[in-house]
Amino acid sequence: MTDTPATSPFTRERFRAFADTEIAPHAAEFDREQRIPTELVKRLAAEGFLGAVLPTEAGGPGMDMVTFGVLHEEVGRACSSVRSLLTVHSMVAFAVNRWGTAEQRAAWLPGLADGTALGAFCLTEPGAGSDAGRIAATAERTGGGFVINGTKKWITAGQTADVYLVFAKAPNGMSAFLVDRATPGLRVKPLHDIMGTRGSMLAELEFRDCEVGSRALLGPEGMGLSLVGTGALDIGRYSVACGSVGISQACVEACAAHTARRVAGSAPLREHQLIRRMLSDMVTGLEAGRLLCRRAGALKDEGDPATVMATWTAKYFASTAAVSAASDAVQIHGASGFGAGAAVGRYYRDAKVMEIIEGSSQIQQLTIAEQAFQAAAGPRPSRSAAEEKVR
Repeated sequence: MTDTPATSPFTRERFRAFADTEIAPHAAEFDREQRIPTELVKRLAAEGFLGAVLPTEAGGPGMDMVTFGVLHEEVGRACSSVRSLLTVHSMVAFAVNRWGTAEQRAAWLPGLADGTALGAFCLTEPGAGSDAGRIAATAERTGGGFVINGTKKWITAGQTADVYLVFAKAPNGMSAFLVDRATPGLRVKPLHDIMGTRGSMLAELEFRDCEVGSRALLGPEGMGLSLVGTGALDIGRYSVACGSVGISQACVEACAAHTARRVAGSAPLREHQLIRRMLSDMVTGLEAGRLLCRRAGALKDEGDPATVMATWTAKYFASTAAVSAASDAVQIHGASGFGAGAAVGRYYRDAKVMEIIEGSSQIQQLTIAEQAFQAAAGPRPSRSAAEEKVR
């Protein structure tokens, strides 16, 4: 099995070379300083990685989704904070390209493709996470558009984004809006000292009588979650799944190197059977997660709706596997893995949030189980067939 399709001009080797040169050597610094330098964002854009999800006619490289997944795995292997930025930016670019009017596409896609405009996805609130139905932000109609009020929290790239994809309750239901950073009534408050992905520049956004024109509405009013949000979250979930595989790969590499150097008793750690058991579990989880991600990506490229559940499954498995791998990686490194600045300690902190974002593991367990029940029950009878049965 090849990593990327033969037709793709991008390869894993290219992604890894970029990540090993431009990202991994500085990942500890990004984590410590809780920011990603603008210069790196520009280099990501120059490589076509920021606009990866966009087709060539929209200014992107036209990257297929299997290759997109490999990119996010390799960036995630180097630094989850940088991968997080790619995730939310890709979600916004995807949504604008899929649901935007000609005017919205012309206004935002060139910048989202070349990195002169960064996007942030604004769904979560202090009282609403995986249960998006509890969103309290409102968008009341005015003569020329809407007035948005509410608070969004834990917004990745919120500190630096130029355009925010905001979800709020409008008169006809939950709707999506593209809000320019410079819009009066929008206040950005940086959030610091979070547990993991500390360089992802989270922010809290306050909307106070924030007026936007009717042209800010993305997609049909009242269809913000069912259309705009669902598609964007599928992209985000896929990115998080692939990034989790990247964390597992980083754990395997760190532990293989450490156990070859470190001696316990009269032999290197790698010769101890219980260490080998932990490495074996890591490698198995890594390879299984990678295969699940590849299947989800291939289904996306084929336009198969089964990709939605395949992505749920990949994200659930890969994120839990990454947490397990990172926990064992810290255990194998002992006190040195628990100290300040330890790479495996960062992997552990970064892995934990993967079980929370883009749908918690518990939500995914419910969803995957429900899908199994429905599959076991077989296809639902058509209305006419059901009526015939009653007769």
